[in-house]
Amino acid sequence: MTIDDVRKDKLLLLDCVSGSIAYGLNTPQSDIDMKGVFILPKRVYYGLEYTEQVNNETNDEVYYELKRFVDLLVKNNPNILELLSTPEDCIKFRHPIMGLLKPELFLSKLCKQTFAGYAQSQIKKAKGLHKKIVNPVDKERKSVLDFCYVIQHQGSIKLTSWLEKNGLLQEHCGLVNIAHMREVYALFHNSQLTAGYLKGICSGIEANDVSLSSVEKGIDPLAILSFNKDGYSNYCKDYQEYWEWVDKRNDVRYENTIAHQKNYDAKNMMHTFRLLHMAEEIATEGKINVRRHDREFLLRVRSGVFAYDELVTMANEKIDKIDQLFHNCNLPELPDFKSAEDTLIEMREALY
Repeated sequence: MTIDDVRKDKLLLLDCVSGSIAYGLNTPQSDIDMKGVFILPKRVYYGLEYTEQVNNETNDEVYYELKRFVDLLVKNNPNILELLSTPEDCIKFRHPIMGLLKPELFLSKLCKQTFAGYAQSQIKKAKGLHKKIVNPVDKERKSVLDFCYVIQHQGSIKLTSWLEKNGLLQEHCGLVNIAHMREVYALFHNSQLTAGYLKGICSGIEANDVSLSSVEKGIDPLAILSFNKDGYSNYCKDYQEYWEWVDKRNDVRYENTIAHQKNYDAKNMMHTFRLLHMAEEIATEGKINVRRHDREFLLRVRSGVFAYDELVTMANEKIDKIDQLFHNCNLPELPDFKSAEDTLIEMREALY
């Protein structure tokens, strides 16, 4: 089943403009997001296949089957609770039976987790982005050799510098374990051998560890080498994460981030504070305010007015406040699952 099928067969129960337009936070560059609710035809619903949602390729049009919609309401999903409280000027169509699904049937202390908890995850995401912007990783990948050091006098020298200084190639060298010493090796050169050859210090740029060779007894090593294996493992992880992020990032949002020179995703942080403010309102007012009265502040966050550390401090203070508000509020711990189920059954029986 597709969105076209839902529209053609007149299965829609709710059709709304959502996202930044519904929040009142849209700019001339904002996309138009559509969300809504539909009901499967009776025969299809009773059949073997259940379609829980339909969407277009870009996911800016998403519609939920009635059962899936109520299930997400019971879980206090922020996007779905917002949809139930969409401003009137953003509602394109609403079937009268949708009036049975009242927000107060679902609002609970679980919203602290779903709204404020999700906002906390976005702060962590912003920290990760902040780290990537402030500490970019060079495209040229480092190798095991870049994390190897040779003991020299009372200190150490990078292996690559030591090899260059001595006119040696790593491919003509080899390492042997030193007993009772972690990631410390004796280093030899082919010129020291009377037979055979050494395997090199590492097998190549993609190697995850040093290579070990066999050396006849009685030969003194040219040097003692230490391999910072933990440092190399952390680097490989950071390298992969950084360049996967570069490949997948939204270039328009990234350019905006660079333009305001605060090194954080301002749009992401704006929605973080929107969620925190909505969580506070749920605890104090017992309702969802989709259209934002704090629009001016949120747009200032989006425009990069605040420093990153300042926003993190403000967010953490708000989270502490929300914890106390939800502890003291009169909302139930969880939505009434039985009432929600009864309402769903009543709606489906009436529609069928």
